[in-house]
Amino acid sequence: MTIGRADSVTLRTPSDLAAQGLAPADSLPALERVAARYAIAVTPDVAALIDTSDPNDPIARQYIPSVDELTTQPSERADPIGDHAHAPVAGIVHRYPDRVLLKLVHVCAVYCRFCFRREMVGPGKETALSSDAYAGALDYIRAHPAIWEVILTGGDPLMLSARRLREVIGDLAAIDHVKVIRLHTRVPVADPARVSDETVAALKAGGAVTWVALHANHPRELTAAARAACARMVDAGIPMVSQSVLLRGVNDDAATLEALMRAFVECRIKPYYLHHGDLAPGTAHLRTTIAHGQALMGALRGRVSGLCQPDYVLDIPGGHGKSPIGPQYLSRADEGGERGAYRIVDYCGDVHLYPDVE
Repeated sequence: MTIGRADSVTLRTPSDLAAQGLAPADSLPALERVAARYAIAVTPDVAALIDTSDPNDPIARQYIPSVDELTTQPSERADPIGDHAHAPVAGIVHRYPDRVLLKLVHVCAVYCRFCFRREMVGPGKETALSSDAYAGALDYIRAHPAIWEVILTGGDPLMLSARRLREVIGDLAAIDHVKVIRLHTRVPVADPARVSDETVAALKAGGAVTWVALHANHPRELTAAARAACARMVDAGIPMVSQSVLLRGVNDDAATLEALMRAFVECRIKPYYLHHGDLAPGTAHLRTTIAHGQALMGALRGRVSGLCQPDYVLDIPGGHGKSPIGPQYLSRADEGGERGAYRIVDYCGDVHLYPDVE
């Protein structure tokens, strides 16, 4: 049984969740402890997707807090991907030579239970860059001509008003060497009505092209309203890519990943990244093994078109960047008289020899 739209109010406390049948009343004391550390927000659109009769509902598992979040593993860390190690000025993360993150806000429409910035976002944290900090971030970008792409993140940049988005996009597009502006967002899934015609128009400016990366992890998140929100952007000439996180009990089977990636492509969204779960505190119950992720990627290779293939990546803890960790299909075959040849595995798992250049 799915619930209604929760009276069109975002649910922000364990008591709110219990009142809507999304959390058991007897778990409230423990969930209050979770809420004291990690933000909660479940929008009406997301709440309406949750099947309250299914204790393992994959939508609930992404958004509804769990007592498991109170358990932190020794390997987990508050800044699992090392943003702070690459933050030269407030609001900027400069990890790769040709691109930077610009963290404008620290709030989201919803708060994912696996978020790698869960210690940095939500009520009580910083809400937005000050005017001085924003000016300093722009000055940093202007002073580094190698920066070709600026990625707006946070928090969710689509939480900004259309007026503010227009200003930011215009400021960035006016910098000669900035050619691409990318926004990472959950809003088309979490609050699709927020993707208004005014917001879409605000995302475009002469001098740079805007891309939008949509975060979704289960095909049920791509509702008719979410698809329409994405269509408003794509129809306006804004290309879209996807990013997903491999999550235990949410999308860690081949059929679900297949349906998700196909749904993206049907929405004219190119699958981009499938992230291995980061070592964020209190998230061990949602992570899979790398071996399982590699097996799933191998299964996906044989099930769906190349259009539907994301890169399976791991953000190396400590700020060392992303590395692809998908299955290996190629190996040397020097033994057995096949010197200079390679073994290559096809999508059925069969092995073939391929001669190298003499």
